[in-house]
Amino acid sequence: MSSAPAGAQAPPRRDAGPAPSTGADTQPPNSYSDWQVGEKPLPVRSDGFGEVLPTPPELRQRRLPTPESLATQPDDRFRSSVHRIGPEVRERMGESWRPGCPMDLDDLRYVRLSFWGFDDRAHVGELIVHHRAAQDITRVFEKLFRAEFPIERMRIVTSPELPAEPTGDGNNTAAFVCRQARQQADWSAHAYGLAVDINPFQNPYHRDDLVLPERASAYLDRSRERPGMIHPDGVVTRAFAEVDWTWGGSWHEPRDYMHFSATGH
Repeated sequence: MSSAPAGAQAPPRRDAGPAPSTGADTQPPNSYSDWQVGEKPLPVRSDGFGEVLPTPPELRQRRLPTPESLATQPDDRFRSSVHRIGPEVRERMGESWRPGCPMDLDDLRYVRLSFWGFDDRAHVGELIVHHRAAQDITRVFEKLFRAEFPIERMRIVTSPELPAEPTGDGNNTAAFVCRQARQQADWSAHAYGLAVDINPFQNPYHRDDLVLPERASAYLDRSRERPGMIHPDGVVTRAFAEVDWTWGGSWHEPRDYMHFSATGH
């Protein structure tokens, strides 16, 4: 089984339908888009997701600068640190962890690590993962950093994001969030801190008529190489394969190009 983007509820199955038109690119390569993320809510479908719309021209070759929401990276060296979940991080997590989740907070780790942005600069990101996965995840992201694989944003999932109106343009790389897997009572691999979603917009989820994020249909065409995309035998899939994590982009149905997990689900 797969998962929707880390902060999203898992989708039920829908009848097959055509993917929305992807359209043509109008944004010049290597220019920043002026798109304002999260500012345009979508109509909500009966399954709770937003209406799937064609990708706006500004996002068909998405390149947005990374906001400095954590500490500023002082140079271009890779840095990482692993910590237990402290009071400040716990408060920010909010309802992304709650009593009854399959993992105790003591079993999770807060990881800070460098990543390379679409603005060609080093940034500080954060993930929450299972304590046994922390070192493997650090090794993976060090390889991505050294390869200058671009990541737009890497922040933990916080409580206000869970009930937010769908806008279909999110692109946060994230790991832990306590939620169930699709169409079953079992927990998602994200609920164990054993899954990571990378650049969801460039690497969307697709099943039947559902695309997540809902404005990312242009990126269903995997034959067109654009920065931030994950490909078979690319640097991202190779780095995760070295720590025995599997890629949702290799599944027949659904295709979950953003998703890597230690469980195979």
